[in-house]
Amino acid sequence: MATDPRTVVRAVDPLFLERWSPRAFDSSALPQEDLDTIFDAARWAPSAFNYQPWRFLYAHRDTADWDRFLGTLLPFNQGWVRNASVIVYVLSDTLMAAPGSDDFKPSHSHSFDAGAAWALLALQATRLGYHTHGMTGVDFDAARKELGVPDRFRIEAAVAIGRQADKAILPETLQSREAPSGRKSVEEFAFAGDFAG
Repeated sequence: MATDPRTVVRAVDPLFLERWSPRAFDSSALPQEDLDTIFDAARWAPSAFNYQPWRFLYAHRDTADWDRFLGTLLPFNQGWVRNASVIVYVLSDTLMAAPGSDDFKPSHSHSFDAGAAWALLALQATRLGYHTHGMTGVDFDAARKELGVPDRFRIEAAVAIGRQADKAILPETLQSREAPSGRKSVEEFAFAGDFAG
């Protein structure tokens, strides 16, 4: 008998369990007001020295930018992302300087901080009734060129955002994967003391 992969034994807020990454989207429009709220949540992520190194580049479906953003994804991802409402590229600034200074130095935590912003973005989208699906199935060189991303910024990932559709719109090979996944137990990744895993 199958068990629910989202069963928890601790008092985890349901929002964390409701967030998952489907591939079936319904092609509906995502109002700019909702997208701005999603970005506003990301704005409140913690970052080293409050530098906030994340940048988000986005395109709504049925706009002039849509095909350019979609075209920088690998073909497999293009197949299902084409039904999303918005495509977002998450970038991080690899350099940082003290406020008012032009003395830029490498940032150790730029990816870590951008990841925190992406997590808050995903949770806010879930709270509003949308789903997100982050991916690294991207032609990163093509994306950098097409979107005019300066060398000092790292392209971390792309994210599809939209409302969930019936999995029947997906190819049969993907339909069986269209369900929330489980996670490792806490004991497999959190250790008191020295590295043990």
